[in-house]
Amino acid sequence: MKTVGSVSLVGAGPGDPELITVRGRDRLAAAEVVIYDDLAGRALLDYCPEKCERIYVGKRCGEHVAAQEQIIELLLAHAQAGRQVVRLKGGDPFIFGRGGEEITALIQAGIPCEVVPGVTAAAAAGAAAGVPLTHREFSSAVVFLTGHENPAKPESVVHWGDYARLRATLCIYMGARRLTTIAEQLVAGGMAIDTPVALVSRASWPDQDIHFSTVGELITRQPGELNSPVLGIIGEVARVPALARELATAARVD
Repeated sequence: MKTVGSVSLVGAGPGDPELITVRGRDRLAAAEVVIYDDLAGRALLDYCPEKCERIYVGKRCGEHVAAQEQIIELLLAHAQAGRQVVRLKGGDPFIFGRGGEEITALIQAGIPCEVVPGVTAAAAAGAAAGVPLTHREFSSAVVFLTGHENPAKPESVVHWGDYARLRATLCIYMGARRLTTIAEQLVAGGMAIDTPVALVSRASWPDQDIHFSTVGELITRQPGELNSPVLGIIGEVARVPALARELATAARVD
C-alpha cells in the first residue's frame, strides 16, 4: 500500500530567522521537501537536512516564479509520493498568505496537513516601530487590510471610507504603491488629516526602515523610497513613540 506523506504550512515570521516558532523550526529539521516563498528568510533553510529538496516559488512585484496552481500541484505531488513536505511562507500562512487555498486543496485530496502559525508582519512592524497595535487610551480594535486585492475580482471589497470611521488601528499589507489613493479615500470617509501613520519597511530585517507621517502628508508628500515589503499602521497608536519620548524628556528636565 502506497504511503502518503504530509504537508506542514509553516509561518516563517517576518524575516528575522530567530522569530520562527520552535515547531516551525522542528518541521524544517524533519522536512524532505521544502517549498518556500520570497519573503521566507533564506537563513531558515539551514535548519533543513542536507538531503532536503529545496524548491523556490517566490512572488514579488508581479514577477511569479510559479503560479498558485503550480504551487498546489507541487504540494500534492510530493505529498502523494510519500514525502514530508514543508510549505514555508513569510509571516503567517493564514494572513494574506493564500494558505487557505492551499489547505483546502490538501484536505480535498486527502493529504494529512497542519498549519504552524507565524509572527505576522503587522505584529513585527508594530514591535519594530514601538507602536502598540492596541492601547487602552487610543484603540481597542485592530483591522488587517490588503492594499493589493486580487485583480480578478469584479470589484474591491475594501471600502476605505468605511474603515475611516472605526476608530481602530488599520494595518495595511502590500499597500506601498497605493498609499496616496488609500489616504485620500480615508480622508474622504471622515478620517482626520493629522491621524498619525507609521510605515515600516522590511520589519525585523537588518535593513528595516521606519517612517512616521500623517494621513494628510501621505496625500501631499510621499515618503522616500521604501523597500518592500512595507506595512502601514494608521491610527492614534502611532503617536505612542513620540509621546513616550516627550514624557522621557520631561522627566529628565524635572
